[in-house]
Amino acid sequence: MAVREILSVEHPMLRRKCTKIHHLDAGLQRLVDDLIETMHHANGVGLAAPQVGVPVRLFVVQTPDDVDEPHAGELFVLYNPEIIKKSDLYYPEEGCLSMPGWVANVPRYRHVVIKGRNRQGREVRIKGEGLLAQALQHENDHLDGILFFDHLESMDQLRRVEKAAEPVEV
Repeated sequence: MAVREILSVEHPMLRRKCTKIHHLDAGLQRLVDDLIETMHHANGVGLAAPQVGVPVRLFVVQTPDDVDEPHAGELFVLYNPEIIKKSDLYYPEEGCLSMPGWVANVPRYRHVVIKGRNRQGREVRIKGEGLLAQALQHENDHLDGILFFDHLESMDQLRRVEKAAEPVEV
């Protein structure tokens, strides 16, 4: 396992649509380990493969243990995810590990169901609400080259913060 460099928003890799994963191998398992270690090292809630320079449809998400939501503290690894159900919009504060120190209130669905394959390659469906739903949407966006501020009407909606409050950097 290794902590990898997280690419900043200027990097062209973050604007690429990522390729689908067709088979799991030892290299992808190492990438998963690295994503988890890098996410924890950066105190993030999620991290997508393109954020560390690998353009494949893979991300990891783990909300803090102390969040009062189902699945708090549970680690999710998703290959080839797809959001299949979503509910009403809300506007939570959000940031990104590729753009530290900046946050905005971004439109997100309060509840989502996402399907994909887990670390073992089995198909899974995850029902997320609140922060988990927000993180699943944020990381899934990364796989299509979409950054959180793309959802804003104006870049003026971004706010500079000294140290982003936990857990807005999804």
